[in-house]
Amino acid sequence: MLDRFSGNPILKPIPEHPWEAYMVYNVAAIYEGGKVYILYRAQGTKSGPSRIGCAISPDGYRIEERLKDPVFEPRTDSDIELFGCEDPRLSRIGDRIYMCYTAYGLMDRMDRETRTIQIGITSITVDDFVNKRWNWSERIYPLPRVNNKDAALLPAKVDGKFLLYHRIPPHIWIGYSDDLKEFYDMRIIMMPEAEWEAFKIGAAGPPMRVDDGWLFIYHGVDRKLFYRLGAALLDEKDPTRVLRRSRGPILEPINEYEKSGAVPNVTFSCGSVIIDDELLVYYGGADTVTGVASIKVKELIDQLERVD
Repeated sequence: MLDRFSGNPILKPIPEHPWEAYMVYNVAAIYEGGKVYILYRAQGTKSGPSRIGCAISPDGYRIEERLKDPVFEPRTDSDIELFGCEDPRLSRIGDRIYMCYTAYGLMDRMDRETRTIQIGITSITVDDFVNKRWNWSERIYPLPRVNNKDAALLPAKVDGKFLLYHRIPPHIWIGYSDDLKEFYDMRIIMMPEAEWEAFKIGAAGPPMRVDDGWLFIYHGVDRKLFYRLGAALLDEKDPTRVLRRSRGPILEPINEYEKSGAVPNVTFSCGSVIIDDELLVYYGGADTVTGVASIKVKELIDQLERVD
């Protein structure tokens, strides 16, 4: 359903940069001041730690600037993200940009190595972000020891509370918080339904406000571990309520750069932007490169089926 950019992939590994020499994928995106800021996950080797880099586009397609150093790296004083900071997702709320990511590290106080993934959250002022002053705030791990990822904050508060979308396999959950440190009223809002998403689903980025509500892109994984993208429309006043949902995928691995790479048969997104009336979805291809695909917002919503 989505139209791939003819210049894909828009980001590839840079062999001369050891931290991003092998994989450049799973990007967050945010539109600020007429530019698209792309924060991407990068690895120097397949098993190396994940860091986060930054690229900037004036139109959402063409990259005009790519920073030579990471803008966010794993903590060196903790085992919590020893193996990397993965899959960022960006949400602007007020004058701050919040980044949710997956902290990949070791379970603390275990007598043998036990690896764990959990949600990490940090933030930065909009002014610092667009001026490339990477003054990230305290790193918060709100759900310790929970196998949890694919987290994204709604870019607006609900009754004064933060609303978090996250994935405890295989479902998409929501939770509320006053301070991002403690979450409550946790419950499932979406479950796998169709065969293409039968194994698990997760948020592909924060919902985006549209005329009809909140447009929510998500990923689905089938039993053969093919990663595809779907879409849903959430209620404007109650963004935990699903109004419409795609019954088939809107993007799936077809091209060689999506089918062959570090992890084959993957189209995986962590962020999208809407410019005028066009949706641009950024996605990792085979966990190796980054592409972008687009569609008119109304065209996509019109093809979503109503949920009973």
